Amino acid sequence: METNDTPNSRIMKTLKITKKDIKETEFYYKEYIGEDVSNFNGNIEIEKNLGYIKFISIKANGSIIAGNGSGIKAGWGIEAKQGIEAGWGIEAGQGIKAGWGIEAGQGIEAGSGIEAGQGIKAGLSITCKQSLKAGYRIFAGTALWLKEVSEEQKTITCEKLESGEIAYGILKENKL
Repeated sequence: METNDTPNSRIMKTLKITKKDIKETEFYYKEYIGEDVSNFNGNIEIEKNLGYIKFISIKANGSIIAGNGSGIKAGWGIEAKQGIEAGWGIEAGQGIKAGWGIEAGQGIEAGSGIEAGQGIKAGLSITCKQSLKAGYRIFAGTALWLKEVSEEQKTITCEKLESGEIAYGILKENKL
């Protein structure tokens, strides 16, 4: 774990998560063992090519960015006052919330709701068990690495779309 504290970064601290901050597990994800990030005052950057990193909870007053080949998995929620971005997927046992946008190279999945102040973009599907809210447009199934994207891969599943425009994808509301 490195903390960027140069004169240009003093406005907001940046925590850099590297391979030495994670522990291998028997599952498809690795476990984060570094500094507490359940309410981090600054930005969080996850090094590329680390695979899925599991956090109990991850919240930043700035942005959360995982490089290409890295994804974010949280047992509870994922929240950033700015944006959330992952080269792979974003997955939370509870909600996902960003003051700005949410972007994932693969899919986005939340146990409760998903909310973005701006737009949401996923290479594959977007799924949440409660409401989906976006300030602007929502894209699912933008996978540029696939020759064709199936209906399932571009499906946006939620209990209710509360705000935002589906610019690309198929909306499936599971209203109670």
